[in-house]
Order: sequence, then C-alpha cells, then structure tokens
Amino acid sequence: MATGSSPQAPDHVAAPTQSNTNSLPTETVNFAHRMFDAAREGNAELLLQAVDAGLPVNLTNDKGNTLLMLAAYAGHAELTKGLLQRKADPNRLNDLGQSMIAGAVFKSHDEVVRVLVKAGADPRIGKPTAIEAAHIFGRKELMEVLGAKQGDIGTDVPTPPSARPEK
Repeated sequence: MATGSSPQAPDHVAAPTQSNTNSLPTETVNFAHRMFDAAREGNAELLLQAVDAGLPVNLTNDKGNTLLMLAAYAGHAELTKGLLQRKADPNRLNDLGQSMIAGAVFKSHDEVVRVLVKAGADPRIGKPTAIEAAHIFGRKELMEVLGAKQGDIGTDVPTPPSARPEK
C-alpha cells in the first residue's frame, strides 16, 4: 500500500456467522440481523439510511445472500432499485450458486426481474439460470425480458408440459 493512502472498505463483507460471532459485540450481531430482516420485509427507509451511513451495500449473511438478494427474492422492487442505485452487485451469487434474478423469476416477481435486467443482472449465471427458471415455469414473457436465445436452455433443464409439442 502506498504511503498516505487510506484503506478502502471491502466490496464484499460477510455477516457474522456462528463461528465468528464470538468476537463481536452482541449489539453488532443483532444489528446485522435487523438489516437482513429489513431487506426481507422491504423496510427501505431503515435499510437505505443504514447503507447511506456506511453499512456495506453488499453485506452477506451466513448463506451468502446479500441485502439485494433478500429484497429481490421477497419482491421489493423499490428497495431493489434503491440498493442498486447505491451500487449493490446484481450479479452476486449466494453460497448455493443461485442468482437473485433467478430467485425473482422463481417467485414470479416480474417487476423485480425487470429492475434487475435494467441494472445489468446477467440472466445466464447461477444454477439454474434465470432463463432456465423462466423456461421451467413456462414464463415465455420473462424469457423475452431476459433476452433468451437459442442454446440458453440445456438438455438437462426440464421442459414444462405446456411447452411440449402436442402429439
């Protein structure tokens, strides 16, 4: 590090887990849990104020879910927009390799899907990808929103009965 430069906050900060919470004050652990609850509940006022005051926007919980992922999966489009405006990463995968955009497709949160696409979320990352999830659930309109192309659906991805050719 060059002399005189100040360290920057890391882009990815993990939330306290059982294995590393012993060294943290109880208030800190409780605060982190309140922030993840705020993301799930859509409490934009509380969460965005905390981010504006210095809470890492890409804070992750013990399963690798970011604040943005929890808000998107719960269908909170306005909070999703607010976190994206504050530079939350729309392409972060959780510890299971799942993307937030695929989660929004799975939960039928179409507005959130559109917000994430507009912010540059990649519909081809994660397993299943958002495009594969839209295909599995027969969501043709979302496949268009996601920019699905020939070859995006692997042979291992189930085809819904409604999309199978009639005999």
